[in-house]
Parts: sequence; structure tokens; C-alpha cells
Amino acid sequence: MANYLVIIESPAKSKTISRILGKNYKIEASFGHIRDLPKSQMGVDIDNNFEPKYITIRGKGDIIAKLKKEAKNADKIFLATDPDREGEAISWHLANILNIDCKEKCRITFNEITKNAVMNALKAPREINMDLVQAQQARRILDRIVGYKISPILWKKIRKGLSAGRVQSVATRMICDREDEINNFVPEEYWTITSFLLPHDGGSTFEAKFHGTSSEKIELTNEEQVNRILDELKGKAYIVEKIKKGEKKRTPPSPFITSTLQQEASRKLGFTTKKTMMLAQQLYEGVDIKGIGAVGLITYIRTDSTRISSEAQQEARGYIVNKYGKEYVPEDARIFKNKSASQDAHEAIRPTNMSMEPDSIKDSLSNDQYKLYKLIWDRFVASQMSSAIYDTLSVDIKAGNYIFKANGSKINFMGYMVLYIEGRDDDSEEKDVNLPELSEGQELKLKKTEPKQHFTQPPMRYTEATLVKALEEKGIGRPSTYAPTITTILARGYVEKDKKFFYPTELGRVVTDIMKNYFKEIVDTKFTAQMEQKLDDIEEGDKKWVDVVKEFYDSFKDMVNDAEEKIGPIEMADEVTDIICEKCGRNMVIKIGKFGKFLACPGFPECRNARPILEEAGVNCPKCGGKVVYKKSKKGKKYIGCENNPKCDFMSWNMPAKENCPKCGSFMLKKAAGKKTTLVCSNESCGYEKDNEESNKKNGERGKE
Repeated sequence: MANYLVIIESPAKSKTISRILGKNYKIEASFGHIRDLPKSQMGVDIDNNFEPKYITIRGKGDIIAKLKKEAKNADKIFLATDPDREGEAISWHLANILNIDCKEKCRITFNEITKNAVMNALKAPREINMDLVQAQQARRILDRIVGYKISPILWKKIRKGLSAGRVQSVATRMICDREDEINNFVPEEYWTITSFLLPHDGGSTFEAKFHGTSSEKIELTNEEQVNRILDELKGKAYIVEKIKKGEKKRTPPSPFITSTLQQEASRKLGFTTKKTMMLAQQLYEGVDIKGIGAVGLITYIRTDSTRISSEAQQEARGYIVNKYGKEYVPEDARIFKNKSASQDAHEAIRPTNMSMEPDSIKDSLSNDQYKLYKLIWDRFVASQMSSAIYDTLSVDIKAGNYIFKANGSKINFMGYMVLYIEGRDDDSEEKDVNLPELSEGQELKLKKTEPKQHFTQPPMRYTEATLVKALEEKGIGRPSTYAPTITTILARGYVEKDKKFFYPTELGRVVTDIMKNYFKEIVDTKFTAQMEQKLDDIEEGDKKWVDVVKEFYDSFKDMVNDAEEKIGPIEMADEVTDIICEKCGRNMVIKIGKFGKFLACPGFPECRNARPILEEAGVNCPKCGGKVVYKKSKKGKKYIGCENNPKCDFMSWNMPAKENCPKCGSFMLKKAAGKKTTLVCSNESCGYEKDNEESNKKNGERGKE
């Protein structure tokens, strides 16, 4: 009996793939990269064609030993790491460590973890693609050079613990530039005139907006101009001059790529990019479905292609006909155009099996997994559905020498919108505007005319959704880098979030100013986008990685020398708090470390007291009466606990409610189970609980929408 070894990246896939392949195949995981550049030094020999010095990652020794042992006993080894640059590089490192000949056909990839995809991949193994490996290597070396050359300058001139990076520095600059736009914005005055009209023979009132004259549109810029027009309109009849009826089609959005999934999950579900990618990874790698076993529910999640296989299209079209009817499927299957820069190696993100409807497997998913899976499902199905059709009505109304316009639209056929409507960053949504029955030459009754002053508004600060969208549009980084980039600039203290909006900190501004003055190319969006294109060219075999790195370094080294010589020390005062150091009595200050802000004693090094910054929950501990504060676990999950820990062991994953327990007086906790929320007493010995009627009512109303 043959003995095959399949090496994957993540152990989470093992169960799914084992179920597909059976007993002849041993599945082992590398747990991501096994070799990398050393952390203690740059690890790049600049004088020797930028030769990288790879070492075994600390803690991976046992994993490598196990892989070597399994490899010795295997008749054939398949390297099945992820189907992208990083995955190809991991396979290359594995081949080196396991002494697999680089010409051997040992590499297999699959876009989805389904039986067909995995079995087809095993039938057609290939050699490791060195163009992909070298594109990843070039990115890694470029990032290492930038980070290890600029970061020490920031440590020396500002403070330790700071960092610079090709993508994070550009993202920080974009947030700083947006803040400057807002601060420097000069509002411009403009006016509108709205007439409220209705037919003389009855009917509903509708709005008509001032347009200008028959020959030109007039911009209303001041009150004097508006008053002059209002005077001219006095006593004038409003006559319907022209009616134009039409039809407007609204086509469905394309299926998700990585960046659009991150944006939509932020808009509709309130998920961070990091959370979205974590949940999507779980859905891709496989979830235990009751009665079936481990199943990969979606295709590969790192993609910028909207392409869909013809098999998936036909399966979706059949599902739509059965669920909604023939009229909901367009005559020809929809094909979405990719952006010119996209890599068409993978399909878009879609469900792997149309029999796995979200509601049918809801019991096997966590609440957040279900929400994201349903979002992906709905978007994919909607992308293959018929367009929505609106009946439109455009009416020109003459009053004296002026024209007012009224526009109406009414949905005639819901099409894909019966299932899915794309989210918007401005929270607006197209609504039906109904106009009464009108005819040309008809005189209308004027109820009132309303002039209104307005001022232009500054651009909005970036949210996670709009920042990802802007990075993608400018060609900065790749979709897989957006989540770690946002996490890094928040952790470094370069930007902060107020509700859902990003704004730069003083530290972020200081670092960005240094980057703009001394490392202009690094934070130039066009230069960064061009570098991404060069990495793509390496992947396609059109450029050599050494040439790309050398071209960059030749100008970069002069920037580093100039910065080291010209930048003087920059003093940044720590923010003083009213929290007293319990060891020496000084007022503690806020400092920024590797994992974000913390409280520290300014008496360092005599006094080394430091502690995390804790946000109060506004309630008292049911056990000891101390303050209850918000905390985070090592995995970043939020919970509440007593400030007197470890003396008091009170903690709960459930968040506090505003009301107190009617039985014992302790505060209540919100406990969610699906869409239903229960209020339970925080005092475990009390045991009182009740339905959260207000929350459950809101959820019920949302369900009806």
C-alpha cells in the first residue's frame, strides 16, 4: 500500500483534507513559514546581490524534525501550501529542508478544499514556480531593507519601539493627509430652491428643484441671487413643460475579492479587516458540519480576481431558478471584468457547494462565521442574478423664465435586490420617489417655495472600509496585507480610532513628516504602486528580483545617509495622567509600546512601575465593590473584570447592561444566544435572569426588513 505525505500550512485544514483523501495519505502542517530572515539582524547581504540569510524560525525545530521523519517514510511527498506567493515560498523552503529536488513535480494547489479540487490537484502535480518564489523573496527583502534601515533612525531621533514599512508608512501618510484636507478645508456657500407642488385636481405633493433656464444650469451661490430669483417667481404659474419616461437597470455587484469582502464586512457587519480575514480563513479551511464532517465552505480568500468557474456559474443559475424563478436569471451568465492589475490565478470568493445554504448549516457555525458566510453566499448568488429594473420619470416644470426639475423612480422588478443590496460608505440608499400622474401643459398648484443655504463639507475621515478601498484603488500593497497594515499602525500609536473613523496621533504626524521630508519615495503612493507592479512583473517572469531590489536600493541608501546626517533629536512630551503611581507617588504618563498604549511611571529607571490602560465599564464589582474594567485576552477578545485582580477573581465574557438586578441589586450582564439576548445577574449566587425585551424587539424588527 502506497504511503503519501501531504504537507499543508495550517493544521486547521487537516481534518477537511484527511476526510477527502483517506488512510493512504498522511497530512502534516508546517504551521506557516518554517524559515525566515533573522530578527536580530537585517539578514540580507547587500554587497553580495542582496543574498538573503534564511534561518529556522525559533520554535519550529520540532515541527521540522517531525516533517523530516514523515518524509523518510513516504513514497511520495506533495507540498500543498496556499496557492499564492507566500504559499509557493513556504513550499520552496520545505523542499530545501526535506532535500526535494527543485525539478521534482511535488507542488499541488487547489482553490477550494473540496473533493474534486483536491483530487484534481493530486493528478497534476507540478514543479515549484520559482517566479512566484522570487516575487515573494523580493517583497520580503525590500520590506526588510526599509524596516531595518529606517526604524533605527526613528528609535534614535524620536523613541524606541517605532517602525517604518513600505505599506504601513503610506497608509499612515494617507490618514495624515486626509486630516490636513479636513483642517485646511474652506467651506463654500451654495443654495437650493425647492418648490413643493401638486396637481390642481388633487394628488400628492412632490418636490421640484430649481435648475436654471431652458438653455443653461444656474449655480446658486449667495442669498442676494436667490432673493432676486424668488422675486421674479412671485405670481408665476408652474407649467409642466416636458415629461420623459425611461427605464434604468441596476446590475448586481461582482462576487467578492479580498478587498471588497473586507469593505462590505466592515460596512454591514461592523467587522475589522483582521476579524474578517480570521473568519474567512476558518470558512476556507473547513468547519465541522453536523452529520457530514469537516467541510471547506468557501474558495481561497486571498484573491483580486472576480472570475468564476463555469461550473460554479451553472450551479448558481440552477439554484436561482429553483429558488426565485426563471426571470431572476439573465439570459447569459454574468462575466465580470477584472481590473488590469489583478492577478487572475484564483477565482473570486464564493461558496464551494450550493447545497450548503447558510440557514441549513447555521447550527454548525459560530454566530460570526454564519454572518460572514451568509454575506459571501448572498453576494455570490446575487452576482449571477438579473438586474433590478426601475421605471424613471423626469419632469421639466417652467415658472416664468426658469426651469424646475422633478425626478421620480419606482422599482419595477427587484431582480438581484430581492436577495442583496450593496452597502454604501455614506449610509445612503437609493429610494423610490413617486411622482403623481402628470401631463405636458398641465398647470400645477404651488404650496410653498423653500430657499435653503448650504455649505460644502470636508472629506470624511477614513474608516476601515474606505481606507481599504483607497489602498486598493491606488495600488498600494495587496489585499492580504491590508489587515496586518491596519493592525500595525494602530498598535504603533500612529493612528487611533474614534468610533469607526481613523485620525492621526501626534506621533503619527511626526513620523510621517520625517518620511515625507527624508524618504519621499517610500510614502509616495505612485512609487509604491509602481513597486507592486514590478513585483508582479517578477511573478510573471518579466523581471529579475535582484535587478528590482538593486534599482530600489541605489537611491534608497542615499536617503538613509541624508536622514542620519540631517535629522536632529525630536522631543515628544508624554501625556501626563491624573493616575498616581502607587510605588512612588508620581503622576503616571501614557507611553506607546509594541502592543499599543500603556501607563508608566515617569521616574524610570528608579521606578519601573507600569501597567495597562484600563477603560472603566461604569459598574461596581458584585464580589468586592471595586471598579469593573474592560480587558482583553491574549487573543484580543474583550471581557470585563475587577480592577482588584488578582485579589478579586470576578470576570465575565458578557458585557454589562444599564440596569441592576431587581433581586440583589448587582448589575446585569447581556448574554446573547443567536438573535436572542438574555439579561443575567452578574452575582453568580443570585441566579436571576430575564429576556432583554428592548434588544430582542429590535432584532425582530430587523428580521422583518
